[in-house]
This record gives sequence, structure tokens and C-alpha cells, in this order.
Amino acid sequence: MRTELHVPSDLKFLTVVENWLLGALELEMQNEADWSRQANRLRLVLVEAYSNVVRHAHREQPNLPVLIRLELKERDLHLEIWDHGKGYDLSTYLPPAPEDQQEGGYGWLILNRLMDRVEYRLQVNGRNCLSMEATLPQQITTEVSSVETNKSSSGEADKSSVVELSSLEG
Repeated sequence: MRTELHVPSDLKFLTVVENWLLGALELEMQNEADWSRQANRLRLVLVEAYSNVVRHAHREQPNLPVLIRLELKERDLHLEIWDHGKGYDLSTYLPPAPEDQQEGGYGWLILNRLMDRVEYRLQVNGRNCLSMEATLPQQITTEVSSVETNKSSSGEADKSSVVELSSLEG
């Protein structure tokens, strides 16, 4: 599955961007991923990346478009966010030290922790591209089956539940 979204550089469109990404993935993956867990992970990644474009790359230029591309092959996700801003030289990035308790500068760390691969290309045909990849984990399903255990004094079986965890083949 391949899809893309062209959206204005304005945080009021953040919900539109989130719904597009998560809706497309949920439709495509259906029961193959744990959406309570994956949706939160991917929402954080998208919010961080899109808001950085709006607040930094396109600072006070809401007329500049943002292009978001999504590709999903089986459980391999590839997400690109293209902007028209000045760009950011990653060679100047210094991760924040926890003891400094600074408010900003954690975006690159967050993206790298939540995704398997993160790459930033500066000025490709006049645009910058943040490219991120992750393999979504297989859904772990919970099957509940009843098992007879003891007979009560009335002769009826007491039932207890046994939970078995099994992995769906992808």
C-alpha cells in the first residue's frame, strides 16, 4: 500500500494528519498489529516530525506545503515527510543532557528510539526529507478457552479460564 498526503504547514491540521496515517494503517493491517500500542507509538512519531516542520522548517510560513508519504509492505512501514524549509544540519546536533533539564531538543532522540531507522536528507531538489522505517510487530492474540476443573456438590462442573498466548503468522 502506498499513499500520500499534501497538507498545509499549520498545526491546526495535526488531527487530519494523525487520522490519515493511523486510519490508512489500521485499514491495511486490520488485525495484524496491536493498535492500542502501535497507534500511540506512530502518533508520537508523526506529531514530533510534523510539528517540527511547522515550528522550525516552515516557521511562520503556513503557505508552504508539507508532503507526507506512507508505504507499507507486509509489516514494513516507510514514512517520509518532505518540507521546503531551510533544513537542519544534523552534524550540529548535540543530544540534551538529562541533568540540564532543557525543554527542547529531544525530537531526534524520540524518533530514533521509536523507529528502526531514521534518516534526514537536506535539500533534495529544493526540499528536505525525513525518512523513517519500522517493522511493525506481529499481533499477539489472546485465546480464552474453558476447562472443566472440579465438580461441585450438585454435580455441575465448575469452569475456569485458561489464557493461551499465541502469535499470528504474518
